[in-house]
Amino acid sequence: MNDITPWAQRILRGDRRALARGLSWVENHTPEGRALLRALFPHTGRAHRVGITGPPGVGKSTLVYALARAYRQPSDATPRKVGVLAVDPSSPFTGGALLGDRIRMQGLAGDPGVFIRSMASRGAVGGLARATAQAAQVLDAAGYDIILIETVGAGQAEVDIAQLAHTVIVVQAPGLGDDIQAIKAGILEIADIFVVNKADRPDAAVTRRALEEMLRLAPARENAATTSGAEAWVPPVLLTIATSGEGIPELVQAIDAHRAYLKRSGEGQRRDAARLRAELEAWVREHLWETWRARTRSEAWDAALAAVLARDQSPDEAAAELVRRACPPHHQA
Repeated sequence: MNDITPWAQRILRGDRRALARGLSWVENHTPEGRALLRALFPHTGRAHRVGITGPPGVGKSTLVYALARAYRQPSDATPRKVGVLAVDPSSPFTGGALLGDRIRMQGLAGDPGVFIRSMASRGAVGGLARATAQAAQVLDAAGYDIILIETVGAGQAEVDIAQLAHTVIVVQAPGLGDDIQAIKAGILEIADIFVVNKADRPDAAVTRRALEEMLRLAPARENAATTSGAEAWVPPVLLTIATSGEGIPELVQAIDAHRAYLKRSGEGQRRDAARLRAELEAWVREHLWETWRARTRSEAWDAALAAVLARDQSPDEAAAELVRRACPPHHQA
């Protein structure tokens, strides 16, 4: 495609068909997707990205649905446009979970102010995280005020969501027992809000107290607010019953309060700078890789691989030699 401008203009106007096509280009890492991201980037930076993570079975998808409904049908505010990116393969948004959950989620599908997109895992966590970040940029440019990103809480995904989202919600459920003590320190570091969902269960208050005690004992987080002397953010622990909507208005208030804190303290600027720096580094690596591949003949690559397989060279040595051949040092006269 020679000119991406008409597609970008349609997305900026909120055209849902163009948005779906653009997200496919971005997710599949096509030349059109790259051109589209360049065209849309000046129009990004307005949406608030909310990451929702936690182990399977805690009701993340139902919570996402309840939040989307709350933003679309507020009792005392203007409805906000909501984008949903579902990264968790067990999410009903991606076709997983129980049929009843999927039917419930379809209640959002007819709302023109809600756009739902499931992200294919393709077996690559890092690539998926980048595709999700780029999809969030497209939704941002398309005018979505709130972007809800649902992901399973497992290893690298937790790190990725912390880098991508402005506000990270970690969802737990009652009945975890001793497992509550096994919550990794990393989770405490990334959580801006804790939610104990399914709070109609009898041990919900116990789980809440356990989380509050863990937060009390955890070391303070280093961020722009604490280093500048501003008041630090203390993650609240909220109780919700997402299936009935109980506790959802309080969760929306907590998200809005955290958004205001990010702006007031300067922490939001710091997070955006860190995210954009990581994105810039990723693009530099990609451009370097493409330049190197274009300058390297397949015979040289095959010879290097053969040397590594024969243990004649280490991968590091072979790579250094390939780079030197393709990109020799520039000597000034």
